Amino acid sequence: MDIRRYIIPRLIQFFIVIFIGITITFIVPRITPIDPVEAVINRIMQYGVYMDASSIEQMRATLVDLYGLSGSVIEQYGRYLLRLVSGDLGPSLSMFPTPVTEIIYNALPWTLGLLLTSMMISWVIGNILGGVSGYFSEKKWSKAISMVATTVYPIPYYIMGLIMIILFVYLIPLFPMSGGFSIGLTPSFSLGFIASLLKHAFLPALSLITIGCGWWFLSMKALSSTTKSEDFVQYAEASGIPRHKILFGYVIKNSMLPQVTQLALQIGGVFNGALVTEYLFSYPGLGQVLYIAITNGDFNLIMGISIFSVVAIALAALVVDLIYPLIDPRVRYS
Repeated sequence: MDIRRYIIPRLIQFFIVIFIGITITFIVPRITPIDPVEAVINRIMQYGVYMDASSIEQMRATLVDLYGLSGSVIEQYGRYLLRLVSGDLGPSLSMFPTPVTEIIYNALPWTLGLLLTSMMISWVIGNILGGVSGYFSEKKWSKAISMVATTVYPIPYYIMGLIMIILFVYLIPLFPMSGGFSIGLTPSFSLGFIASLLKHAFLPALSLITIGCGWWFLSMKALSSTTKSEDFVQYAEASGIPRHKILFGYVIKNSMLPQVTQLALQIGGVFNGALVTEYLFSYPGLGQVLYIAITNGDFNLIMGISIFSVVAIALAALVVDLIYPLIDPRVRYS
């Protein structure tokens, strides 16, 4: 068993993915018809601010430098990579002069808390229900759950969020509509703040969990339905092994392997859904920050969040790939 032969190629692939991702992040804003410098100047002029020609030219030169648009494309790309290596993403133009890294650092815990918690809850619930339903697929309750999951899964995240708001904010006012915690509270580890934090996060998390459970349920049910017809399951049943042991020790255990891989692949889609959900609920995470960046033409902040997304998804895929041999004995570090 050569662990290095297994790990090194995957580390190389990880860095290649990140390199391609950050390169695309550099290229895309530069091929769009939008000029971020002119957009900022036009927005300032719309506010009725008078500036003479020399002041406008001075501002234009300053903005070109802040956006890293001076020099040739090759020079811009070189400075872009050097700034990334040093951890400098430049200042945010919509929240000037706050650095982009500081904005992402402040918003990141909110997004990670919402995303990771919702994703893991939906993954566990969906796989357990899907495994049980697939094994007992002839039962009426299994068919009823499948019908519900089939109905819920195609619903977009933002539509589910709107449904949650209508039900639990307007019709049954149990939860707040927006924010991360109640106004007037200071972030701390007190019970009051934690209770307010959970109350504000409940609806955004519920919308993500509901959609996620539908997907994991349907995929796990299909896998477990196939696994239960395998010879080793049939032999276990003929041997008189209790059905609950067959369900969890044979069917679900062997059906979980593709689900572990899908867990990393789904992070990208769930991450995007979490950003939309955060904006819908005015949750103080990266989604809200990204909306502000887009509406204000803040290319530095948009690129910073995009780079973080690429790194987060690539890192999740790498971690799952490295631990996969521990889950599937058929895969070896070789």
